[in-house]
Amino acid sequence: MTNSIPRFWRRTLSMFYDFLLLLAIWFIASFIFHLVFRDTTAVYFRPLFQFYLLFVAGIYFIWFWTHGGQTLAMQTWKMRVVTSSGQRLTTRQAITRYLLAVIGITFFGFGIMWALFDRDRQYLHDRLAGTRIVNVEN
Repeated sequence: MTNSIPRFWRRTLSMFYDFLLLLAIWFIASFIFHLVFRDTTAVYFRPLFQFYLLFVAGIYFIWFWTHGGQTLAMQTWKMRVVTSSGQRLTTRQAITRYLLAVIGITFFGFGIMWALFDRDRQYLHDRLAGTRIVNVEN
């Protein structure tokens, strides 16, 4: 594994690929949720459903980041998320990275655009969580 940081657009395209994979996961998860909670007009339905989808996405990312450091898209684009010192992420670090990424993306993608101005070209959630994305050699 090399310590070079993948280019901004490569990381962003990988993130978009992960989003497409996540849509498929959300489709299946939504089907299951709607089977369980049939009353979609209930006042609690929408916030519960949104939290559920956020939770499902968290499980996807946190599991992959703590089990090899690569989501399916990161495997395709030959990247890995590691700690600042190059180690494997702990569950706590992965949860922190996920929650910070959600916040950064929610605010008009500010956490992603941060990489355009960061001295190490890191996303804001990586900077704050003490993680980074690196290239992986074959």
